[in-house]
Amino acid sequence: MDQNHRDRIAFVRLSSGTFRRGMRLRNVRTGKDMAVSNPMFFFGHDRELAEEAVAGDIVGIPNHGTLSVGDTLTEGAQIKVTGIPNFAPEIIRRVRLSDPMKAKQLAKALSDLAEEGVAQIFRRMVGADYIVGVVGQLQLEVLQSRINSEYNVPISFEQINFELARWISSDDRKELERFVSTNKLEMAEDKYGDPVYLAQSVWWLGRAERDWPSITFHTTKERH
Repeated sequence: MDQNHRDRIAFVRLSSGTFRRGMRLRNVRTGKDMAVSNPMFFFGHDRELAEEAVAGDIVGIPNHGTLSVGDTLTEGAQIKVTGIPNFAPEIIRRVRLSDPMKAKQLAKALSDLAEEGVAQIFRRMVGADYIVGVVGQLQLEVLQSRINSEYNVPISFEQINFELARWISSDDRKELERFVSTNKLEMAEDKYGDPVYLAQSVWWLGRAERDWPSITFHTTKERH
């Protein structure tokens, strides 16, 4: 909301009950409680403190990245909510950093914007390149513009020899580890450290599925 600092506003819709300023809420994803002391209502460019809100209202909660898209806040109830899924990207590009001295700022920018859902971020297991996955060209342009303007990190994107990304899992842990080890050059991790297989084409993905029947290749993944 303010480019001079990294505070954020998480917009939360109340589904039930009554919210009052200052109450402590539990983030179901993390299991941690947080005090909501400065909730806000937004009316265009104007904002005001939200002393009370009811079901249907949308409240803005300032936070330092502790809230992510899909989080559920409760007054302590143990509620299991199905997360908003991530979808396998249709466009995959390598991030090229113009100034190597800004590698740390780039990592922070990519992490922040991935939490917002601007793009999916993967890190190669070999070479540690950053890979971004998006569903359209416009997302790449938005990502590049925001990293440049908000973090002062000029970047560009390069095409790579991969067309598809799939999250992988298996009931056989040893077989999963063997797949990752065997295909290390085609492996990456998402921002949560979960393994992702990068395929050169649909044909290569099909071959991997045939050769490794105990490995499941997922086109969606529930957010943590």
